[in-house]
Amino acid sequence: MSEMTRMNRSWKLAAIAAPALALTALSGCVSIGGGGEQPDQLIDLTPRAVAPAGASESGQVDEAVFVFEPEVQNRLDNKRVPVQIDDSSVAYLQGATYVDRPARLFQHLLAETLRAKGGMLVVEGVDPGLPNRTRLYGQLVDMGYNARSSSVIVTYDAVQIAPDGTVRSQRFSHTVDGLTPDVISVAPALNEAANAVALDVANWFDPGK
Repeated sequence: MSEMTRMNRSWKLAAIAAPALALTALSGCVSIGGGGEQPDQLIDLTPRAVAPAGASESGQVDEAVFVFEPEVQNRLDNKRVPVQIDDSSVAYLQGATYVDRPARLFQHLLAETLRAKGGMLVVEGVDPGLPNRTRLYGQLVDMGYNARSSSVIVTYDAVQIAPDGTVRSQRFSHTVDGLTPDVISVAPALNEAANAVALDVANWFDPGK
């Protein structure tokens, strides 16, 4: 075999091998065709009541309604969906993760629902330290799945503090029954229940008190 023939064959083999090596390297980074473990499904809360585009409210900071992130117990202080097994046992729903901490998601949902109601300058965030303002605090008691009742439950204890110091409080809860313990069933039910609670709070909330 001549030297020229050997060189041509070497170039052809190299051209064939290069794409194969690249595909082998890529397979370590990307799972194609269902191989490997699937990532968790991310769960968000999407408000059903939304302020229309272009809607705006203005006023002094002491006229605003401040919506604060609710307090939570340890089982809700992460991005996983809790499953209440019995009175003392809690697990987490397999393959499901909130896009943010439940308290933050519910705060955003509640604030947007209040904005959609109209007539209020709604602000999310930290306490500005002003005594004369309307504040909405609360505790997110539950936002997860109950294995005993096969249901999703969202429960929120709302606390409204008026500029004059008057305090109003009420518990709001919504349940969606008949659910299997999987993310396909639980995710939309969580959104439904959270929106129902947020709407009830918005209807109860009175910035004039």
